[in-house]
Amino acid sequence: METLILGKWMTARLSAFALLSLLLALTSSLAKAEMYVAGQVGVNIPQSLTNVEFSREGSTFDENDQLLRSSLMYGAKLGYYFESLKWLGVETEVFKTTPYLKQQHVTTLGGINFLTAPGGHLNVWTWAPANIVVRHQMGAFEPYAGIGLGFNFSRFSVGDGASSGGGPGLNTQLGLRYRMTTHLAVFGEWKFNHARLKYDDFMGFEGHELSVNYNAHNFVFGVAYHF
Repeated sequence: METLILGKWMTARLSAFALLSLLLALTSSLAKAEMYVAGQVGVNIPQSLTNVEFSREGSTFDENDQLLRSSLMYGAKLGYYFESLKWLGVETEVFKTTPYLKQQHVTTLGGINFLTAPGGHLNVWTWAPANIVVRHQMGAFEPYAGIGLGFNFSRFSVGDGASSGGGPGLNTQLGLRYRMTTHLAVFGEWKFNHARLKYDDFMGFEGHELSVNYNAHNFVFGVAYHF
């Protein structure tokens, strides 16, 4: 019995030691990496909503492109560059845009005037969990580029009605970073985002669905702190 208890105690000690060793190794690895956190703000310039499809009662209507107005864009980043490959990094970012849908005519592909849609707001939260980022260090200047999968969460509101939806998409970026100090940097960046947004039970009507292609250019300025 004592031997069994002693064996369990030794196993617990060894497991705890192994876990602690793993945590210390991970912490040491991250400490060597160049980590950074950043805030960003800019202007969102969306293209028209394309491939607009509205479905109800089993029928699908292909509609004309819908115009969107520009909006403010803001968000944050967190990432790091690898110690062994200083030109390669991984980054996660999240940002919000609120383009305005103009009041306009909605027509079918046959050119029939279907209705006049009132103006509305399209709120889009984009989360890119793992952008792959590459950079070229040129002293204080660092041009960089990145690409990754984006998850888009959207709320479409028109008048008193609103619908929530979203969908996956593509997130890209191209920018130039300037190191003001060892830790502080400023950057300018262009992003392009593509997503297929889908809204079920559109505007509260069961069985009504709206699907659109969302494409937008974002021009942003940001400040980053590098650890």
